[in-house]
Amino acid sequence: MTSGMTGAVEEPSGAAVLRRMLGDDIVLIEREKMLPYCRDWHGDAVSSAVAVIRPRSTDQVAAAVKACRALGFSIVPQGGNTGLVLGAIPDAPERQVVLSLERMNRIRKIDADDFSAVVEAGCILSELKDAVSEKGMFFPLALGAQGSCRIGGNVSTNAGGVNVLRYGMTRELVLGLEVVLPDGSILEGLSTLRKDNRGIDLKQLFIGAEGTLGIITAVSIKLTPYPDQAATALLGLASLEDAIKLYRRARRDCCDLMSAFEFMPPLAFTLAQEAISDLPIPISTEYPAYVLMEISGSGLVDVDDLMQRFLEGVLEEGLVLDGTIAASQTQARNLWLIREGINEGQAKRGAHMRTDISVPLSQLASFVDEAERAVSEALPGAVSVSYGHVGDGNVHLNVLPPSGSTPEERIQLIYKAKSVVNEVLDRYAGSISAEHGIGRLKRPDFDARLPETSRKLLTALKHAVDPELIMNPGCQLRF
Repeated sequence: MTSGMTGAVEEPSGAAVLRRMLGDDIVLIEREKMLPYCRDWHGDAVSSAVAVIRPRSTDQVAAAVKACRALGFSIVPQGGNTGLVLGAIPDAPERQVVLSLERMNRIRKIDADDFSAVVEAGCILSELKDAVSEKGMFFPLALGAQGSCRIGGNVSTNAGGVNVLRYGMTRELVLGLEVVLPDGSILEGLSTLRKDNRGIDLKQLFIGAEGTLGIITAVSIKLTPYPDQAATALLGLASLEDAIKLYRRARRDCCDLMSAFEFMPPLAFTLAQEAISDLPIPISTEYPAYVLMEISGSGLVDVDDLMQRFLEGVLEEGLVLDGTIAASQTQARNLWLIREGINEGQAKRGAHMRTDISVPLSQLASFVDEAERAVSEALPGAVSVSYGHVGDGNVHLNVLPPSGSTPEERIQLIYKAKSVVNEVLDRYAGSISAEHGIGRLKRPDFDARLPETSRKLLTALKHAVDPELIMNPGCQLRF
């Protein structure tokens, strides 16, 4: 006779059940495989999750949502994970799953005659731009992260970028959406109609909602003819105030052909070269302010002549002190690398305070001056780096801690710098988020400034669409 021990059979974990329901190919539960989906782009925040779900189709997204609901898991949708406000990183890893759209990357249709395309949410922005350019079309959204970010995330955050002043935010480029709702049903709205006034425009609920109301799985977008002519100039000026004067002049003289107008401080060149060591700098770095300006067009327009005539006038008047015009696409790309390298150069200096704020254009110069002086007085040794998009009043006023600061000192400085800058911003009735969204990082500041009427409307909308509160909880607001 043999003897043995008996006992209760151990129940499989929720992650294991999820994998069994959706399949090994769809669900990752191994910690090392999940890690890239659970940390932010800068590496400042690292979390975990119950699982990472990687569907290949809209139907699989719907099945995943239904499975998570049945198991009591909430969902953190994720595109390219290039966001800067922790909108796609779990903050309650024991009960949240990440749903990555990276495998849903097909371009379903490009219709040059209709000036439109239909693309899945996981398509990388630069690949989309390349694909439509082969058809003689142009998708104008342009971001520093366009080689990694995905169109679904761009729509979910209503991304901005350098071409906003001509083409608008992402919201202006979206014609229709396909969305998986919190109950697993599918909103099929991939129309390419330009004019459709049949009641409330439901797609607008999901643009900029950061995945809190549903999961965008496909987008129909607006295209324009490819601008086969572009003139790019880097200009040195005496002040940010002069940069704004130059913008007003350029807006009048170059009209809607002006596609970008960025301002930078002298430190931008140092930061860019710290990120890209062999980057050429074709202008003196001793001017107080710089503008990177681009005009573009197609067809019968001569943008090179327009740029030359415009700069001749402002140089003669003394509004611009010095400048260089790119003589080739390579030179133009190098000028844009200066602007794009600022972010990477700051990241190489370690943790720092990043902002994404906007004020009325007419008050941009005075805001930057007042905010930088407030930071200097409150935080001796810290370095302010202000740059951004003059045409839409959006400034990234970042603060770098003194070199040699300990991690603890950096955290304290970042917290204090944010308070100092936001105090000035409030006096200007500005926005704490011009283009990056709220995510989890800016939630306390957003919550503290939210009018009660707006709070009631947002709460009612959330409970109506997502009554079980499973979609990206903790992002934007805690309901």
